[in-house]
Amino acid sequence: MHLLAIYTGEYGQRHIENIRAHAPQHWRLETWLAPTRFPLVIDDPADFLPDEVPPVDLILSFAEVKGVAELLPDLAKCCGAKAVLAPIDNEAWLPRGLARQLRTWLEKLGVACATPKPLCSLTEHDYLITRRQRLTYQSPYISEFARYFGRPSFRIVVDPKTRLIVAADVQRDATCGCARFVAQGLVGVSVDEAQEKAGLLHHHYPCLASMGIDVDFGDTLMHVSGNIFKDEVGEPIKPYRHIQYIVPGTRSED
Repeated sequence: MHLLAIYTGEYGQRHIENIRAHAPQHWRLETWLAPTRFPLVIDDPADFLPDEVPPVDLILSFAEVKGVAELLPDLAKCCGAKAVLAPIDNEAWLPRGLARQLRTWLEKLGVACATPKPLCSLTEHDYLITRRQRLTYQSPYISEFARYFGRPSFRIVVDPKTRLIVAADVQRDATCGCARFVAQGLVGVSVDEAQEKAGLLHHHYPCLASMGIDVDFGDTLMHVSGNIFKDEVGEPIKPYRHIQYIVPGTRSED
């Protein structure tokens, strides 16, 4: 699979470095450092597109400037892309309204588009856009990407006697590489503390999703992402956890 990753700063650079380090060998990754200044109205997208665009299957938009999203349909036509992945880890970079428009524009071109919010909610068939709403997509290219990068998945080995984590492997990494960082920090941790530890490690990586309150979630996207990590760590250790139940007492008659 041939990919083109667009970036404008640290957020995109981190994703690109992790993809380069851990993607399958048969993937080919091109990059484009996009402009960061755009007029209020882009009259001719060609003025901002790169001079030469290689043919690619999938465009990854990691730009921190919303103007880049408006270029994606024309860029997809130039490079013959079959799919576009444009995550929303910060509404300032890709507002929800523009994300809806982008999906419509690309659909009219016959190009699949996924706009996961946050990026680490992406699976091989769907992604979050609000707290209770997931969108499905049909694209072998985005699904292929999501086999390796997206909603994190862990294989955790627990010592049944000590109930300590003795090994934690990443089955699917977050695109930014956070899942590998979290997995390394879980070894030696009690299963009763593992989810809280995963949340702390996620924040310390640090996650680069927005810390502003998002209206679609009533929470920050960093916290939404952190909860995804905690849920994914919690699932494989569930059989080993000791869960305490508090039973309300009866009121004394005295």
